[in-house]
Amino acid sequence: MGTLTIAVILLALLLVLLVGGVWIAVALAAVGWFGLQFFTSTPPEVNLFQSFWSSSANWTIAALPLFIWMGEILFRTKLSEEMFEGLAPWLTWLPGRLMHVNVIACGIFGTVSGSSAATCATIAKVALPELIKRGYDEKTCLGSLCGAGTLGILLPPSIIMVVYAVAAEVSILKVFLAGFLPGFLLMALFSGYIIVWALLNPDKTPRETEKLPFAEKLYRSRHLIPCILLIVFIVWVMAIGWATATEAAAYGVLGSLAIAWWSGGLNRQTFWQSLMGATRLSCMIMFILAGASFLSSCMAFTGIPKALAEWVAMLNPNPYGLIAILALIYVVLGTALDGVSMIVLTTSIVIPMVVKAGFDLVWFGIFIVLLVEIAELTPPLGFNLFVLQTMSGRDSNYVAYASIPFFCLMVLCIVLITIFPGIVTWLPDVILAK
Repeated sequence: MGTLTIAVILLALLLVLLVGGVWIAVALAAVGWFGLQFFTSTPPEVNLFQSFWSSSANWTIAALPLFIWMGEILFRTKLSEEMFEGLAPWLTWLPGRLMHVNVIACGIFGTVSGSSAATCATIAKVALPELIKRGYDEKTCLGSLCGAGTLGILLPPSIIMVVYAVAAEVSILKVFLAGFLPGFLLMALFSGYIIVWALLNPDKTPRETEKLPFAEKLYRSRHLIPCILLIVFIVWVMAIGWATATEAAAYGVLGSLAIAWWSGGLNRQTFWQSLMGATRLSCMIMFILAGASFLSSCMAFTGIPKALAEWVAMLNPNPYGLIAILALIYVVLGTALDGVSMIVLTTSIVIPMVVKAGFDLVWFGIFIVLLVEIAELTPPLGFNLFVLQTMSGRDSNYVAYASIPFFCLMVLCIVLITIFPGIVTWLPDVILAK
């Protein structure tokens, strides 16, 4: 039987299982077992044990639950309220005024959360009622929160970045550093749109009457300093080689516990809730990674990735054409799968094709992360749509319509990093070259 036929059969089986409601990790493992059992001479039970063990007994993957726990701890503090109070006085001079708080606060909280849905929910919980009460346009508020909430997975440390780095076998630190400039670019695009919108719709932006002296602005921003210092410290100790990603994640947990205690948000109940929340999410992700690892071994034995890479090399496609096709595929996948599943499901097949086409794997990681961000805004399963639907009482279609301009800006960001890949690769090349 030909390799292409085997690939079609396995893909069809996977789709049937997923549509039937089977857990993603179980579906991946089941397809892997089926492929090894019927299309190779390799015993599937031996590979199942080896794949599950090797994917879990990995020192690098230990960073994942620690970064998740760090975000869970700070998620249960007053950080979101403190960010709104600290940022608002500095932004009243910009057209759009407090709507820029959505973008900047999501960027700051995203660096400690690592989750798009958590970032969107936490900032929206504080910002949305406050902005509506002050008379800001609800549609633009929802759109900016929906778009900016995705920064939680683009600005490091990011859960999705760790998953990709492990699956693609690239440096976690390089992927982290590569996310900064695209993240800042996306924030600038969002704020730029808000400025243009505010200038075109001056009647939809209320006047701010509160004028604060410089000293008062600094005083209100005092709670932002520990969080920013924590993120700078985590990236710095990795960049200079003082700590691995796992060790830096452990420092992050200690720092987040200290911040939570200092802000008065740490008690026995919040500590236990954060620990259990991190445990549940970590187990889910690691189970998916284990299933994907087993499926990857099946792919290797059947020769599907190698055949696809040779096929791509034979066609000699335009690299930009390949990227456009992959972007379309990931957008379609994003309508039905979460970001972690998208990455682990496709990595073993896509990576050989990308390497053959001459793309840098660190750059491709940021490319995928941006596409996962777009999936968070794409009906019917965009998580940020559900979050804001719950918080605003609006239909998810209304929220999706409100987020269209920000969806387009994210597509523009992907176009820019594709045309100018240095936006992604410059920072890790400069810092790690020293």
